[in-house]
Amino acid sequence: MKRYCLALDLKDDPQLIAEYEYWHKAENGWPEVRKSILNAGIAEMEIYRTGNRLMMIMETTDFYNEQQKKASDAANPKVQEWEQLMWKFQQPLPWAKEGEKWVMMEQIFQL
Repeated sequence: MKRYCLALDLKDDPQLIAEYEYWHKAENGWPEVRKSILNAGIAEMEIYRTGNRLMMIMETTDFYNEQQKKASDAANPKVQEWEQLMWKFQQPLPWAKEGEKWVMMEQIFQL
């Protein structure tokens, strides 16, 4: 297992933040998106929020390959529809590269 931590900002609008959280409740998530996550070798995924900042923690199996996941997502119309919907709520971090949503965080401490 390998752990990844990523960050992203939401638009600083309480109504949009509430709607984003609505879509991330288990009963409102899209099964096709969940399936694509699991099929990519992501064993666990959690998203936390403070204010409008999000942090995602992913635990992956040895099968996970970031480039293959990106290619698979790009070819999956339902995942692309989900990503388009989520972009309504999200905004890139100021230091994100062009077209980058979730930015990989660097581990700076471990106990």
